[in-house]
Amino acid sequence: MTAQFPVVRSRRLRRTPALRRLVAETRLHPSDLVLPLFVKEGITEPQPIASMPGVLQHTRDSLRKAAHEAVEAGVGGLILFGIPAVKDGRGSAADDPAGIVQKALRDLSADLGDSTVLIADLCLDEYTDHGHCGILTNDGEVDNDATLERYASIAVAQAAAGVDVVAPSGMMDGQVAAIRTALDEAGYGNVAIMAYAVKYASAFYGPFRDAAECAPQFGDRSAYQQDPSNAEESMREALLDLDEGADFVMVKPALTYLDIVRRVRDTVHVPVAAYQVSGEYAMVEAAAAQGWIDRERIIMETLTSVRRAGADIVLTYWATEVARSLRD
Repeated sequence: MTAQFPVVRSRRLRRTPALRRLVAETRLHPSDLVLPLFVKEGITEPQPIASMPGVLQHTRDSLRKAAHEAVEAGVGGLILFGIPAVKDGRGSAADDPAGIVQKALRDLSADLGDSTVLIADLCLDEYTDHGHCGILTNDGEVDNDATLERYASIAVAQAAAGVDVVAPSGMMDGQVAAIRTALDEAGYGNVAIMAYAVKYASAFYGPFRDAAECAPQFGDRSAYQQDPSNAEESMREALLDLDEGADFVMVKPALTYLDIVRRVRDTVHVPVAAYQVSGEYAMVEAAAAQGWIDRERIIMETLTSVRRAGADIVLTYWATEVARSLRD
């Protein structure tokens, strides 16, 4: 041993699991997690989703069971996506008081009370027969302002059904302002808005479109979702949504946009969410099924990286499983 050997030995604090836990800079807690859930009208048994092993299209009854399990595990919130039995050009089922998400919200509100946060995705792609996120013009373009009227109506319907937070995901200009105005005028000023402020036109959404049965019937969504090559645009979108009344902002997808999560976190002064999307989930599950990776370690590593990047809230299909693991 020479006198020049470093006095500082960083490995001292890595020596045991207890020491590593004590000095951990980033912590993941069950209440940081939000579980996405799909509920489908007209089915009598939950339906597996081939591209998302372990994820289901739920009946109302199986949804209630899954929600109870998540809450018991300590998951912080649930976000609902609906698949109606009938779709049309204006997404009529999205704001129908008897629509599948409104029914599910009433079920869960009655069952769970204030033991969790009920969030509803607010968009039209799951409800339209063309699969786009809004009303189409005669030329097949999404009509931004006509779509805002539909979003406002959907927000009020979800609020009436008992939602705590609406989550507009369509990336229409002015969507947060239209929704905030509609909620306030209808007497739902306490309903919060979690804006999909930064939503990229990503290839990672493929399995979700199987789950929600919402793939566009023509074209794609690049005219209204963000270009993956842009970063400054993300800051502008987040600040615009905050100016319009958003209470949270979200970045989607998460793992390939951790730089954006960090930039948003450093820019805004509200909670930041990040969505670990279906493609991220499917890749891990597929590789794990082949025995190529350590599934549990990969799941925890990816979620920790999203938190480390600055996300306060992580939407993940592994929420219940991870919450149980953390509590154990």
